Amino acid sequence: MQNIIGKQKEKESEAGKGIDNQREQTFALLLSHYRKYPQLQMEDIFKYLYQSSFGCEHMISSLEKVKERILEEKDYVDRGKDTHLTGDFLVDILDGDYSRVHLNYLNLGLKGETLAQIFLNSAVTEEKGREKLQEKLIVVSDMVEKGLLPFSWKEFEIEKGEWEAAGYPPVHHSQMFREAYAPAYRVVANRYVEFLPLLAKIDQLLVGDTKITIAIDGGSGSGKTTLAKILKEVYDCTVFHMDDFFLRPEQRNAERYKEAGGNIDWERFLEEVLIPLRKSKVVKYRKFDCSTMELSPYIEEKMKKLIVVEGAYSMHNQLNGYYDFSVFMDISPKLQRERIGKRNSPEAAQLFYERWIPLEDVYFSEMKVRERCDMVIPVQE
Repeated sequence: MQNIIGKQKEKESEAGKGIDNQREQTFALLLSHYRKYPQLQMEDIFKYLYQSSFGCEHMISSLEKVKERILEEKDYVDRGKDTHLTGDFLVDILDGDYSRVHLNYLNLGLKGETLAQIFLNSAVTEEKGREKLQEKLIVVSDMVEKGLLPFSWKEFEIEKGEWEAAGYPPVHHSQMFREAYAPAYRVVANRYVEFLPLLAKIDQLLVGDTKITIAIDGGSGSGKTTLAKILKEVYDCTVFHMDDFFLRPEQRNAERYKEAGGNIDWERFLEEVLIPLRKSKVVKYRKFDCSTMELSPYIEEKMKKLIVVEGAYSMHNQLNGYYDFSVFMDISPKLQRERIGKRNSPEAAQLFYERWIPLEDVYFSEMKVRERCDMVIPVQE
């Protein structure tokens, strides 16, 4: 048996040589998908490729209708054979910017409304979908010819030709696939997938009319602002940025910078935002304007059910007791340096490397920020 497996891997490795990065990715993902669902048929491969290329282009009427359909389907799943799906079977990675999220994810706390919302947000027109699909079909054809997928190459080419002649319409799962795996999922954009555990946790916390406040901390370039934007897309939440609370000129001195977490006006953030929030009072605060080095006029922020505070130093020892939940975006020094280098001028990037990142590192270390956060999200490339 080991010898057979070894020869098969050798065959796969040889077949995968000489193809570019995109085709190599298609090759690896299709092979993984076949191993995960060994009873798949040609139409299931076509469906995988279609969703990988076009995502979830659908005629969608409303959030309520999508949610209603998800809950109906989930009820059917709970009464069927699909209830065993856990772990790796909860998400299928597609070959592109999308993934399948199985409805059993709702058993982990994710609400049907949240899944419906990210599904709606993901439904965009892929202008180059056909081009992407045709590129992927070249890889599949090569895999079939080399015996890496369980189809007759001649039959596959006939089916592929007929699909092309029809204009690559959407494809249904095969009867065998449905009977073996009872697929029940929604295709969503990958920008949401890595945060599904967090969305499920937020859904568990958002009970009734109770307002909750969460903090998103982490190093420069770790994606804190991006995550806050995603949460706003999904929940229409209120967002506060710690960058709006930089130190005023009169606060910037050597003694202040020696303090762990001293590189932010946490006192003003506490007074103007967190204390009023705790007391359910109207929040009026001033943003620090870096162009004028002054505070802007007071603005009043309407509080939604979910309130998000994003930015380094949000989990300062004087602030962390005001949150219901906290997240740490964990980025490697190598990836952090690459990201900062790409989004800043060489001079600005050097300032991050030599000044701001060392100050963050002292704060993270002395206040044990990563250890105190409720959830750590590793940042991927």
